[in-house]
Amino acid sequence: MINLSGVSLGDDAFRIFLIEQLANFHLSSQCICFEITETAAVRNLSQAAEFMHHLKKLGFSFALDDFGSGMSSFAYLKTLPVDYVKIDGKFITDMALDEAAIAIVEAIHNVAQVMGLQTIAEFVETKELSGLVQTIDIDLMQGYYIAEPSPLI
Repeated sequence: MINLSGVSLGDDAFRIFLIEQLANFHLSSQCICFEITETAAVRNLSQAAEFMHHLKKLGFSFALDDFGSGMSSFAYLKTLPVDYVKIDGKFITDMALDEAAIAIVEAIHNVAQVMGLQTIAEFVETKELSGLVQTIDIDLMQGYYIAEPSPLI
Protein backbone atom coordinates (compact mmCIF):
# COMPACT_ATOMS: atom_id res chain seq x y z
CA MET A 1 0.00 0.00 0.00
CA ILE A 2 1.15 3.49 -0.84
CA ASN A 3 0.21 6.33 1.51
CA LEU A 4 -1.36 9.40 -0.10
CA SER A 5 -1.50 12.79 1.56
CA GLY A 6 -4.60 14.94 1.62
CA VAL A 7 -2.90 17.32 -0.81
CA SER A 8 -2.40 14.52 -3.35
CA LEU A 9 -6.10 13.66 -3.29
CA GLY A 10 -7.00 16.83 -5.14
CA ASP A 11 -3.93 17.29 -7.29
CA ASP A 12 -4.64 16.83 -11.00
CA ALA A 13 -0.92 17.10 -11.78
CA PHE A 14 -0.25 14.16 -9.47
CA ARG A 15 -2.99 12.12 -11.14
CA ILE A 16 -1.49 12.82 -14.58
CA PHE A 17 2.03 12.05 -13.30
CA LEU A 18 0.80 8.75 -11.89
CA ILE A 19 -0.79 7.69 -15.18
CA GLU A 20 2.38 8.66 -17.08
CA GLN A 21 4.56 6.63 -14.71
CA LEU A 22 2.39 3.55 -15.17
CA ALA A 23 2.93 3.80 -18.91
CA ASN A 24 6.66 4.59 -18.63
CA PHE A 25 7.39 1.62 -16.37
CA HIS A 26 4.80 -0.77 -17.81
CA LEU A 27 3.11 -1.20 -14.44
CA SER A 28 -0.35 -2.57 -13.79
CA SER A 29 -2.62 -0.28 -11.80
CA GLN A 30 -4.32 -3.37 -10.37
CA CYS A 31 -1.20 -4.06 -8.29
CA ILE A 32 -1.37 -0.69 -6.56
CA CYS A 33 -3.47 0.16 -3.52
CA PHE A 34 -3.42 3.69 -2.17
CA GLU A 35 -3.90 4.22 1.54
CA ILE A 36 -5.59 7.42 2.65
CA THR A 37 -6.37 8.57 6.14
CA GLU A 38 -9.92 9.37 6.97
CA THR A 39 -8.85 12.85 8.08
CA ALA A 40 -7.17 13.58 4.74
CA ALA A 41 -10.20 12.46 2.76
CA VAL A 42 -12.67 14.42 4.87
CA ARG A 43 -10.91 17.76 4.33
CA ASN A 44 -12.53 17.94 0.90
CA LEU A 45 -14.78 14.93 0.64
CA SER A 46 -16.20 15.58 -2.82
CA GLN A 47 -12.77 16.31 -4.30
CA ALA A 48 -11.29 13.18 -2.71
CA ALA A 49 -14.18 11.04 -3.93
CA GLU A 50 -13.84 12.37 -7.49
CA PHE A 51 -10.07 11.74 -7.49
CA MET A 52 -10.57 8.22 -6.17
CA HIS A 53 -13.37 7.39 -8.62
CA HIS A 54 -11.16 8.45 -11.52
CA LEU A 55 -8.26 6.24 -10.39
CA LYS A 56 -10.54 3.30 -9.56
CA LYS A 57 -11.76 3.36 -13.17
CA LEU A 58 -8.11 2.83 -14.13
CA GLY A 59 -7.85 -0.21 -11.84
CA PHE A 60 -6.29 1.22 -8.67
CA SER A 61 -7.67 0.25 -5.28
CA PHE A 62 -7.96 2.27 -2.07
CA ALA A 63 -7.78 1.61 1.65
CA LEU A 64 -9.26 3.96 4.24
CA ASP A 65 -6.67 4.05 7.04
CA ASP A 66 -7.26 4.50 10.77
CA PHE A 67 -11.01 4.04 10.47
CA GLY A 68 -12.62 4.77 13.79
CA SER A 69 -10.22 7.50 14.87
CA GLY A 70 -10.95 11.19 14.89
CA MET A 71 -14.16 12.34 13.26
CA SER A 72 -15.03 9.03 11.64
CA SER A 73 -18.41 8.23 10.24
CA PHE A 74 -19.81 5.18 8.53
CA ALA A 75 -21.26 7.63 6.00
CA TYR A 76 -17.75 8.14 4.61
CA LEU A 77 -17.72 4.49 3.60
CA LYS A 78 -20.73 5.19 1.40
CA THR A 79 -19.18 8.31 -0.12
CA LEU A 80 -15.59 7.22 -0.72
CA PRO A 81 -14.94 4.42 -3.22
CA VAL A 82 -12.65 2.35 -0.98
CA ASP A 83 -11.89 -1.35 -1.20
CA TYR A 84 -10.40 -1.84 2.27
CA VAL A 85 -11.14 -0.46 5.72
CA LYS A 86 -8.12 -0.40 8.02
CA ILE A 87 -9.47 -0.48 11.56
CA ASP A 88 -7.63 1.94 13.82
CA GLY A 89 -4.96 0.12 15.82
CA LYS A 90 -6.12 1.62 19.11
CA PHE A 91 -9.33 -0.40 18.89
CA ILE A 92 -7.37 -3.53 18.03
CA THR A 93 -4.92 -3.22 20.93
CA ASP A 94 -7.78 -2.42 23.32
CA MET A 95 -9.57 -5.66 22.37
CA ALA A 96 -7.38 -7.55 24.85
CA LEU A 97 -8.60 -5.32 27.70
CA ASP A 98 -12.03 -4.07 26.81
CA GLU A 99 -15.20 -5.76 25.55
CA ALA A 100 -16.43 -2.43 24.19
CA ALA A 101 -13.43 -2.35 21.83
CA ILE A 102 -14.36 -5.83 20.60
CA ALA A 103 -17.92 -4.65 19.93
CA ILE A 104 -16.64 -1.59 18.03
CA VAL A 105 -14.31 -3.70 15.87
CA GLU A 106 -17.14 -6.17 15.18
CA ALA A 107 -19.45 -3.30 14.18
CA ILE A 108 -16.90 -1.81 11.79
CA HIS A 109 -16.22 -5.24 10.28
CA ASN A 110 -19.93 -6.06 9.90
CA VAL A 111 -20.74 -2.78 8.15
CA ALA A 112 -17.73 -3.20 5.85
CA GLN A 113 -18.81 -6.75 4.98
CA VAL A 114 -22.33 -5.64 4.08
CA MET A 115 -20.78 -3.04 1.78
CA GLY A 116 -18.51 -5.60 0.12
CA LEU A 117 -15.33 -4.12 1.62
CA GLN A 118 -12.43 -6.01 3.15
CA THR A 119 -11.23 -5.17 6.65
CA ILE A 120 -7.66 -4.90 7.90
CA ALA A 121 -6.74 -4.99 11.60
CA GLU A 122 -3.80 -2.71 12.41
CA PHE A 123 -1.39 -3.14 15.35
CA VAL A 124 -1.71 -6.92 15.70
CA GLU A 125 1.30 -7.23 18.00
CA THR A 126 0.61 -10.44 19.95
CA LYS A 127 -0.69 -13.97 19.52
CA GLU A 128 -3.63 -13.07 21.77
CA LEU A 129 -4.65 -10.16 19.53
CA SER A 130 -4.25 -12.32 16.45
CA GLY A 131 -6.66 -14.84 17.97
CA LEU A 132 -9.21 -12.17 18.87
CA VAL A 133 -9.05 -10.69 15.38
CA GLN A 134 -9.48 -14.14 13.84
CA THR A 135 -12.62 -14.82 15.91
CA ILE A 136 -14.22 -11.75 14.32
CA ASP A 137 -13.16 -12.94 10.83
CA ILE A 138 -11.31 -9.74 9.95
CA ASP A 139 -9.96 -10.29 6.42
CA LEU A 140 -6.34 -9.18 6.88
CA MET A 141 -3.96 -8.37 9.73
CA GLN A 142 -1.03 -5.99 10.00
CA GLY A 143 1.43 -5.65 12.85
CA TYR A 144 4.68 -6.90 14.34
CA TYR A 145 3.18 -10.26 15.29
CA ILE A 146 2.42 -10.87 11.61
CA ALA A 147 5.59 -9.37 10.11
CA GLU A 148 7.93 -6.47 10.71
CA PRO A 149 7.93 -3.64 8.17
CA SER A 150 10.40 -4.16 5.37
CA PRO A 151 11.67 -2.12 2.43
CA LEU A 152 10.17 -2.72 -1.00
CA ILE A 153 13.55 -3.50 -2.52
